[in-house]
Amino acid sequence: MDKILEAVVMSSYPNNVKQGLVRRVIEAAKQPMDSEQCWSMLELSTKLYLTGDTKYKREIGKEVLEVYGHYHPEEFEEFFNVRFLLSLLQEGYGPLGKRSHYVLDYIQLGLQFVLESPSANSIFSLLRIEVLRKVCERPSPKQCAKISKLLTQHPQCIPTGKHQVLFCQQLIRCIGQFQCVSEGEEDIMEFLEQVNKVSGLLQRIWRTQTSAILPSLKELFTIISSTEEQEVPSNALASVVQFVPLELMDGVIRNLTNDDSITDVQMMTAIGRMIDWVSWPLGKNIDKWIIALLKGLAAVKKFSILIEVTLSKIEKPMEVNGGADLHLQPVEDPTPEQVFSKLLYPIVREGALSVLQYMLLSFQHSHEAFHLLLPHIPRLVASLKKEDSNSATSSLEQLAELIHCMFFRFSGFPDLYEPVLEAVKRSFAVAYYQFFVWKDNGFVTQMSLSKALPIPNEDRIKHLLGQNAWTSQKNELACFYPRLASKSETGKIGLINLGNTCYMNSIIQSLFMASDFRHSVLNLTEGNSQPLMTKLQWLFAFLEHSQRPAISPESFLSASWPPWFTPGAQQDCSEYLKYLLDRLHEEEKTGKRIYQKLKESSLMSQAVEHHYLNKTLIEKMFGGKMMTKIRCLKCLNVSSREEAFTDLSLAFPPPDRRMRGSTSVLPVEEIGPQFIEPPENPSQLTGSPWIQRKAPMARDPAAPPMPVETLGFQEPGEAANPLSGDAVGVDAAKDPLSASGEQARAPKDSRSVPDLINYFLSPERLTAENKYHCEKCASLQDAEKVAELTEGPHYLILTLLRFSFDPRTMKRKKILDNVSIPVVLKLPILVAPEETEEVCRRGKDKAAPGSGFMSVMYDLCSVVVHSGISSESGHYYCYSRECTDTVPHGQPQDGAPKPASDKQLDFEIQWYLFNDTRVSFSSFESVSNVTSFFPKDTAYVLFYRQRPGRQSCPLHEAPAEASRLHGEPSLHKDLMEAISKDNILYLQEQEKEARNRAAYISALPKSPLWWRDFDRDKDDDSSSGGCSPAAGGGGSGSFHGLVF
Repeated sequence: MDKILEAVVMSSYPNNVKQGLVRRVIEAAKQPMDSEQCWSMLELSTKLYLTGDTKYKREIGKEVLEVYGHYHPEEFEEFFNVRFLLSLLQEGYGPLGKRSHYVLDYIQLGLQFVLESPSANSIFSLLRIEVLRKVCERPSPKQCAKISKLLTQHPQCIPTGKHQVLFCQQLIRCIGQFQCVSEGEEDIMEFLEQVNKVSGLLQRIWRTQTSAILPSLKELFTIISSTEEQEVPSNALASVVQFVPLELMDGVIRNLTNDDSITDVQMMTAIGRMIDWVSWPLGKNIDKWIIALLKGLAAVKKFSILIEVTLSKIEKPMEVNGGADLHLQPVEDPTPEQVFSKLLYPIVREGALSVLQYMLLSFQHSHEAFHLLLPHIPRLVASLKKEDSNSATSSLEQLAELIHCMFFRFSGFPDLYEPVLEAVKRSFAVAYYQFFVWKDNGFVTQMSLSKALPIPNEDRIKHLLGQNAWTSQKNELACFYPRLASKSETGKIGLINLGNTCYMNSIIQSLFMASDFRHSVLNLTEGNSQPLMTKLQWLFAFLEHSQRPAISPESFLSASWPPWFTPGAQQDCSEYLKYLLDRLHEEEKTGKRIYQKLKESSLMSQAVEHHYLNKTLIEKMFGGKMMTKIRCLKCLNVSSREEAFTDLSLAFPPPDRRMRGSTSVLPVEEIGPQFIEPPENPSQLTGSPWIQRKAPMARDPAAPPMPVETLGFQEPGEAANPLSGDAVGVDAAKDPLSASGEQARAPKDSRSVPDLINYFLSPERLTAENKYHCEKCASLQDAEKVAELTEGPHYLILTLLRFSFDPRTMKRKKILDNVSIPVVLKLPILVAPEETEEVCRRGKDKAAPGSGFMSVMYDLCSVVVHSGISSESGHYYCYSRECTDTVPHGQPQDGAPKPASDKQLDFEIQWYLFNDTRVSFSSFESVSNVTSFFPKDTAYVLFYRQRPGRQSCPLHEAPAEASRLHGEPSLHKDLMEAISKDNILYLQEQEKEARNRAAYISALPKSPLWWRDFDRDKDDDSSSGGCSPAAGGGGSGSFHGLVF
């Protein structure tokens, strides 16, 4: 019968004819027959099954085996013996070089017929040994899957005891070598199914023998932490971790992170490879294990590992072609996709987003990780928006929340963040109208639209940041702050944030960019008996000449620290500026005089020169004078008092106050003195009357509640006031760029700096409880108090009093009104009659008889921005430019009109953005629009420089002239030597750092080839630095995109 069957199978008859003949043979096999005939048929069917060159032959062999196993069990058991199986497993079946791949399938098929036979236990014992040997030989994924299928169907064949642990470990090593050699979707699906069968066997074993789990995980960690030169472990290992019970997570992570035998390089290698597992499409809970290990490393303060792994794994440049489905293009030497890029693929998006969220939210000591992603966020957002699936929409919402958290944590980068905001705005226009539309009263316009993106509030953001922070002790990360690779392309140097010291850094950079003041400080001689000024000189000198990208102001901070400031807490930069100028002034005023005087103009009279030389440097640069007048409304007697100031604190008018237009200046004849002034912290500044004027009296109690800074002032009455009038404006009529709209223009009814100064100078009515005691009337009388500027400072400092007191909540809050900032400001200055005549002779502006006012032009040179909603939190950064005289040396300043080309230079001077260690190029457009894009980023302190010429006072021409005469100041010997030594030290540090980093980074693992490059985009974010300290002194995707 075996000969007949073989002849039929090997014949050339059609398959349907063969099938009929074979069916007759099989029916005959169900009848009793002798042992020899059975044996012959079993040999033939085994041959057909194992070596048949067609599926049809193997199916016939399988069918015959099943019939004989069922109808002739004794003969089948005799044929299917231990020796035969051992020969099959060890030697294989078929000719050399063409051994059958179906041995394990054959054994699985035959086992079902010998389970109850006496030889079953011997067979099981043999298979327990042989499957262990097989996995030690590292079979292919297909053969491993067959072993797993065999053992899953017949668990009696699973190794036991210590061999079971060894079997699990060796099976994990097999998985670590799995690779998918094909890019076809069917082949990939088959590969995934094979891996799932193998890992499923491990799950089955672990369920019955939990003692095998920890040894298995130890072997897994050994594989992924290996730093030896070998093939990268397969991401299929992720399929193993998904079956580890989550209740074991805490113990496993704790043991790993506290194991002293594991080196940092091994741990870094392991976590890097685990992060690559995010791309495994069948993984469950992989993100939980990755995040748990990252948290475990943070708990034992392995910050260097976390930093290196985050920066190396978080980002990979990408390109989305028109939002189409992503097909990854293979390349010869691919760079693997990183966590961020995996958000493009729905099948792995959820896990990738979880890991990305933790990596960013925990990386709080530096903006570096977040800024790596900035160039690529707009394209990802566009791709997710085009996908328009539930997964994409959910991811967009979570991504938007994450971006808001990062903006909150690392504020002060408007130039970098604007493209990201624009991208998200396009995707969620409704939400951003809710968030960004602001009216002049400071309230957000609410829009009734059906779909809106929930914007996280500050409490939610702080919760997320606090929940994910590596440590609550910021000083523990001090030595891990990133080193800037090179000096900013601007040539400027940043300042290291020493722990919420951005308030000081922004003030120092603004003072440094005040070129006349900087030159004066750098020109101070050695041994000038002014310790604080000397420290400022050294700081300025290093900012001017150091080769470092950023320097530490630690020495100056300790010397200039206000005693009531809390270390490590955010402070008010305006308060610090006032204290600093007060200290510098008092230090010189008490006898520590400047040794090298500014060279004076030969045209200056001796009286003016004597007056100039008797002033301190702070008075020369920042000092102005103001006349306060109080007029009794009964007897019309006027009392006056002149006092000095270094800044003007500008309160915001009440919401119901109508602001006059101030885009142009009225004739000088119509300009009158007006005043409103409040101190921000008068109790701490009363010892220096020239710095801050005393607090004004309270306003009429019937008036509506006002911010703390402006309490005590009321709106002038409707009656005509001889002292009122528009006092301040932008020179729109004479400045070509102002007239053409280049300056910041605010929407109708919005605030502007001239508005605030006009309100500052507006009259105050003293009535009711605030009546004025008139000496002439010898009684309390209604009165009117006004102020007029009698001497304009060389550098005008304006502080916008944005922090108000809310009587409903009894808390201070921030006024978020957008205030337009003119690049050129005209200020009314009261002059003596003889000075008025001099002004008229010097220029073409004419003062009306008896008015005594002239307009002084000021150019904007610095803007300090506060980002946040509270004075006790947030971040400071500043915009600055080198505001110098545009009148060429030697050109007479006799009143001739300034050429338009020279005026144009005022607007073309390069702006810079100083944000702690980061310095970048910027523009006046960015200065003007920052609050429009970022409502919490508002101008706070402004620096204006007096423009020399016919309108300026002769007294203040001296600093500018001195700057022109001195040029770049020469530093004294000790200071130059200190800078030279530090520059040499910096170069040595860079060389050492490069060597150490090269050795450290070389230990980072290369990721396996799971996600091939579909673009070698060379876009990168070259910016660095930021608000943290730095050392130095689309598509839906498809399986075509998966390559395993």
